[in-house]
Amino acid sequence: MRILNFGSLNIDHVYSVEHIARPGETLASSSYEVFAGGKGANQSAALGRAGAPVYHAGLVGSDGAWLIDKLVTAGVDMRFTGQAEKGVTGHALIQVEEESGQNSIVLYPGCNHAVSKARIKAVIEEFSNGDILLLQNEISELPYLIEQGSARGMSVCLNPAPMTPAVLDYPLDRIDILIVNETEAAALAASVEDPRERRAQLFSTPALDTPSAQSPRSAPVGQLMSRLQQVAPRARLLLTLGERGAVYRGDGSERTVGAVPTAVVDTTGAGDTFVGYFIASVAEGLSTAAALRRAAAAAALCVSRAGAMDSIPLGDEVETTLGPPPGPAPSGGAS
Repeated sequence: MRILNFGSLNIDHVYSVEHIARPGETLASSSYEVFAGGKGANQSAALGRAGAPVYHAGLVGSDGAWLIDKLVTAGVDMRFTGQAEKGVTGHALIQVEEESGQNSIVLYPGCNHAVSKARIKAVIEEFSNGDILLLQNEISELPYLIEQGSARGMSVCLNPAPMTPAVLDYPLDRIDILIVNETEAAALAASVEDPRERRAQLFSTPALDTPSAQSPRSAPVGQLMSRLQQVAPRARLLLTLGERGAVYRGDGSERTVGAVPTAVVDTTGAGDTFVGYFIASVAEGLSTAAALRRAAAAAALCVSRAGAMDSIPLGDEVETTLGPPPGPAPSGGAS
């Protein structure tokens, strides 16, 4: 089973700040660094470091050739990534709070939005029934990608981040695995109530970032998962909850995993690390419980370090953190 990640490649400009800048405020940064990033690239790096057979497809500009080398070093096959004739590589401006490690990100898509249907079709034809197609929401032609991957018999996994109104119009009935955080889940779940009115509300107010009594984000997790199942009826669902862990529903069962306690340095890339390690574990044939446990351990290691792609752990580090798998419970009494 091979994994094709058709996703973004970005250059991350990271600024350490006392707090996230408020509207109209000018802040001095205590440090500035440049990293490889993009949700697509980060998830490919996580897959590669987890030891999965991953291929990354996408576009960079003339300023982004080093990103290809970076991912090759992480164990990613980059034969399906090319250089755009025009435009610059996508990039992100990231503020990271020094004390909490929380971040704020502004994206410029660059040539991530130059991916064409012709390119998609040519790449998809190299894969076959049973392979995995992993997608985020940082490149162009996502509906076409979903349709082509599904028609090819691939298992389509969507992580609709960053969440935009367009996602509500994607062919979500063709998604096999849907991975969302609370903000993304709230937007998708609310569309079940009144698609036209809720679309306008969700993307024009701070409701997603400030839970209220009426916000789906404040709804019980079970209710939220049920609404998501209506949006993507055939999908296995994975809801990530940050420091509260994650919830999985699929194959007639529901499982939860707690976050692994750690000292948080930088949360950038944690979600991508979780996604990459989870999908790598699924492709490897691990049980859902083992896949969740492995992904949580990888994400914990990620947030304990600075940066996005550079903070993604190697598979051996994750296995060391996990320790030996739990054995059977002891039987019998004391002698």
